[in-house]
Amino acid sequence: MPANPTIRRAVIPAAGLGSRLLPLTKATPKEMLPVGDRPVIEHTVRELVASGITDITIVVSGGKSLIQDHFRPNPALVEQLRADGKKEYADAVEEVGELARQGHITYLDQHGPYGNGTPVLNAARAFGDEPVLVLWPDDVFVADVPRAQQLIHAYETTNCPVLALMPMAPAESQRYGVPVVKEDLGEGLLRITGLVEKPKPADAPSTYAAIGGYVITPAIIDELREQTRRWYEHRQGEIYLTDAINAYASTRAVYGQVISGRWYDTGNPADYLVAQMATALAHPEYGPILRKLALESGDTHTTTSTT
Repeated sequence: MPANPTIRRAVIPAAGLGSRLLPLTKATPKEMLPVGDRPVIEHTVRELVASGITDITIVVSGGKSLIQDHFRPNPALVEQLRADGKKEYADAVEEVGELARQGHITYLDQHGPYGNGTPVLNAARAFGDEPVLVLWPDDVFVADVPRAQQLIHAYETTNCPVLALMPMAPAESQRYGVPVVKEDLGEGLLRITGLVEKPKPADAPSTYAAIGGYVITPAIIDELREQTRRWYEHRQGEIYLTDAINAYASTRAVYGQVISGRWYDTGNPADYLVAQMATALAHPEYGPILRKLALESGDTHTTTSTT
């Protein structure tokens, strides 16, 4: 295997309950909520396929069959749409099935202790000695170069695990894991020695936030296995990917890549609405309609308040 192998595998952990979005997610998986004209998980899958990933594992739990239904090819529906003269809709449905084929999407049921490291470990049996991308399904990135591709480039530069980072206002530190930066190598590439989870602003070790994109290596999978072994001994806490990365970083090199682009988190109501609005405003058809509506709403509010 070459020193810097091409990354071809990715994991999308999609077994979460989406509790911060209840009751919206009571019957609909949070990964299937629309952002723009497609469900949020499709944004992640498209990003991976555009970055050359050819083996995507989506780790799910009960009640997530809508994800599989969405990506599953539906020739009968395509045929009916074409027969009805609805070529544009037929092409759109067919494209989603083709996306699943290009990404060779497979599904696993999550099992094991609670925590975001467990789905990664569930999928790890297929990795061998390859590095793998891990992306959350409730992030949307808008960038000239896909976030996944930026992470792959950073890995190929360093041959080490890589975390996606974004600049952060110090007052927001208690929302994120904040990296301890050892060295700035230029072009957004930082050598880091670990993460501090949700520190107070005065205690934040840097002005960057880890925002949920990783290249992980077999040694980090080993750390997850060790965490899980200890969990079964004591049955306490959760299995976190960041804990495994911190354990690894205590003796070995880890890097952060500051991502060039715009990040939208859809995991809570306020940020989900922001992602919806931003995506719609950027759409060539819907954007002008919404801007017109906003102007009209502003005029109505002004008129009402001065009457």
